[in-house]
Amino acid sequence: MIETKDLLLDKAKFSDWEAMYHNVWSRPESAEYMLWKLTKSEEDAKVRIMKTIAFQKEHDTYLVYEKSSGRAIGFAGVEEIGPRVFQEAGICLGPDYMGKGFGRQILGGLLSYCKETFDAKEFFYTTREKNEASNRLAKSMGFTLVSSEEKEDGESGRRYRLLKYRLAL
Repeated sequence: MIETKDLLLDKAKFSDWEAMYHNVWSRPESAEYMLWKLTKSEEDAKVRIMKTIAFQKEHDTYLVYEKSSGRAIGFAGVEEIGPRVFQEAGICLGPDYMGKGFGRQILGGLLSYCKETFDAKEFFYTTREKNEASNRLAKSMGFTLVSSEEKEDGESGRRYRLLKYRLAL
């Protein structure tokens, strides 16, 4: 578990399916810059939470919970890509929770976790060029742009530019 001022990052429970469905998985705004499909029914959300629980058992990924309500409002995680080198494994919040400083808390929590737990020395953060809020977050936290690559969205077929940022820890 990772704790910030307003948030907890913790492993998913089956009961989180409803909050994740309503706050994140069914919301086009949440999926706009991500590589996953919208969940279109409550039954599909129940299947998705089971897959999430199984995935989280093997990966350093979490649901994001708002402390004040206890509700699941997003997800985030990290992965090791080299000796003491980590990257975010996706950070996503429901649209009702954007613009509240939660992205900064999540990224800060992930950075601290990697540094304190794994003695990480380097951290990479990627985002689509058009995701202005995500780009502002990276820059405001001291990340430096290291690469830009043209990609194709597997769902829509649309082209986009993926920006990769680096931070020495």
